[in-house]
Amino acid sequence: MEITALCLIVASLRVNPYRSQFFEYESVSLSCEESSNSVGWMFKRNLSAAGNTSDCSADCGRTDGSRCFISDVFHCDSGVYWCESGLGECSNAVNITVTGGAVILESPVLPVMEGDDVTLCCRTQTPSNLTADFYKDGSLIGTESTGEMIIHSVSRSDEGLYKCNTWDLGESPESWLAVRASRPGPSHFLLLLILLPVVGSGLLLVLLLLLVLVCWRRHKGSRQPDPDVVTYADIKITQEVQPRRDRDSVSPPDLIYSTCLRCGFRLLPPLCLTTA
Repeated sequence: MEITALCLIVASLRVNPYRSQFFEYESVSLSCEESSNSVGWMFKRNLSAAGNTSDCSADCGRTDGSRCFISDVFHCDSGVYWCESGLGECSNAVNITVTGGAVILESPVLPVMEGDDVTLCCRTQTPSNLTADFYKDGSLIGTESTGEMIIHSVSRSDEGLYKCNTWDLGESPESWLAVRASRPGPSHFLLLLILLPVVGSGLLLVLLLLLVLVCWRRHKGSRQPDPDVVTYADIKITQEVQPRRDRDSVSPPDLIYSTCLRCGFRLLPPLCLTTA
């Protein structure tokens, strides 16, 4: 609600009887149930007709501690009700509709949780079983001969404006049915407490395995030579050089002497050596 948007919601406003629609001249009791130690709650309302905010004690209302009593409600009392403290704390807001007609729709005042069963009751001032048509957002959703409709396992899609219409007494005003996401129960928390360590341990194990795999691959790669890398070495080739004989060197005496003999004359070794 826009009215309670600027305050800290710490309390819950309860309505007795527990419904949002009332006949004129009925009595309504509002109570502010809070978990803090705030005192001095003030009950506020924003009336649809006047369009201004006033205290619940104005006109026909009276307050008693954390309660507000309205002995006789009228159509002009229709509006939004809530309670607030002087410390900037407040409660949720409740929309109350007072009709001068003969039919009202009994529906939950506060939001219901997903998965709950909700009962809608088409009621007259003189309780009796009557056939009623039920509408959601202006569309017919069913007809019940008992005047009651049960919505099993409600979901967020069931939110909307509901009303009922009797075949002989007319229709009721519209009321908004709010649906909220269900809160996890104790079993859900216990399951989370069990699963979280298991999932965390599993993730840690996977990370450790990945780390070991990366280290192993790096170590293996460092031991194997890279085929793209060529290693060069200095190779020194030595070859035994045969001693070169000089053509002009003096032949041994035997060769010179034999050569001289083939020439047909005999020379003394000293002379052959000279002629050669």
